[in-house]
Amino acid sequence: MKALTPIKIAEITGGTYVGSDSERDVIVQGAVRDNRDVKQGNLFVCIQGERTDGHLYANKAFEAGATCCLAEKEINNAKGPYIIVESTLESIKVLGEYYRSLFKIPIIGITGSVGKTTTKELITAVLSAKYNVLKTDKNLNNELGVPLTLLSLTEQHDAAVIEMGISDFGEMGRLAKMVHPDIFVMTIIGYSHIKELGDLNGVLKAKTEAFAYMPPNSVAVMNGDDELLANFNTGRKTITFGLGRYNDVYAKNINTQGTKSVTMDVILKNDEFSAEIPAYGSHIPSLALAAVAVGKELGLDDNEIKRGLLSYSPVGSRSNVLTINNITIIDDCYNANPNSVTAALCSLSELKGRRVAILGDMLNLGKNAEMQHYEIGEYAAKCGIDVLLCQGELAKFIYKGFISKSKKTAKHYAEITELINDIPIIIKKGDTVLVKASRGMYFERLLPALEKSKLTD
Repeated sequence: MKALTPIKIAEITGGTYVGSDSERDVIVQGAVRDNRDVKQGNLFVCIQGERTDGHLYANKAFEAGATCCLAEKEINNAKGPYIIVESTLESIKVLGEYYRSLFKIPIIGITGSVGKTTTKELITAVLSAKYNVLKTDKNLNNELGVPLTLLSLTEQHDAAVIEMGISDFGEMGRLAKMVHPDIFVMTIIGYSHIKELGDLNGVLKAKTEAFAYMPPNSVAVMNGDDELLANFNTGRKTITFGLGRYNDVYAKNINTQGTKSVTMDVILKNDEFSAEIPAYGSHIPSLALAAVAVGKELGLDDNEIKRGLLSYSPVGSRSNVLTINNITIIDDCYNANPNSVTAALCSLSELKGRRVAILGDMLNLGKNAEMQHYEIGEYAAKCGIDVLLCQGELAKFIYKGFISKSKKTAKHYAEITELINDIPIIIKKGDTVLVKASRGMYFERLLPALEKSKLTD
């Protein structure tokens, strides 16, 4: 086992050990920042945030089974050993980088403006057909979450799939310095965090910082349908995936089985096989091809890859399909930017029956936000959406764009409560309803209203 102990953690981080001699060499396994997530043997990382101070929960963590704490100050009446460091965030990154260096298993890093989590789940599903795989849990894809994930590695793992999310320059470099990915997957260069990164070339520059921290024999898996990624020189072996036949891994004969699944023929050099993915969305085939590319690179055969893809299931509010109250709800309210909303509308347009889009603000788009919202409205009209309901200050431009191109039903709401009140009036039995907005709009509040309302035929 790759053992860490309190005294070793103090050595790695340059911290000061506080505790008895008998506790210096106890085994530490894994790390968490929330005392409610503590498992026996964990390191509890005390983070001082805007809302609360993790140091206040250190003894609760000990009571739950934590072996040790990482802290920035003295813990009153500590019930276990702890290490005092200048910054727990910086120290956990140092510790994560060190711990990752102890493992010789393949580490797959994933980034992109859209589709990171779905790609992470697809790759994990494929690799799990053959290997024991560690994956990023929940939204632990930032400078705190990534080292916590790395510290969850054990000798039982054969591979790890690490999601890497950023919002500004320099972050990807710091993440990649910890992860040192052997395979780096890039899904798309899009408008997420464009406010901080300036333009699409800025997004590309920020996300490709990772290549400076990858081993010489590492592999890049790039979306060849994305012009910026297709033309980027990775400086290493590169595999392209996408729907275009110019890619190393591509698909043909793509068929959507409503909201249930997607089937396609996967084409590789000197190989071809059919696959089914039990998921909904126009983005699924391309992202599944990224998983195929990684699976092939790590030695899986066609049947293992097919079995892995068939085992995939969506997580959280990402194109999660629910059939409740005689309507089909597409819960996609985890996040939103022009790329992901366009894909969601395209997917909705392919379904039968009355199609309703409930859209909210796409945040952090910068100076062109109003125009980008207006263009989403125009695109929704082009897709033939039957009903458009919008809420939010920026979403009024989605509404304006839609009514400029369509005569179909559309409404804009200043407050979400007004939208909730209208749901039983506008939504009808048999409708398919897409719910999508940036996380800051809290559109998950709409789901109970959709699920419980008494709808008309």
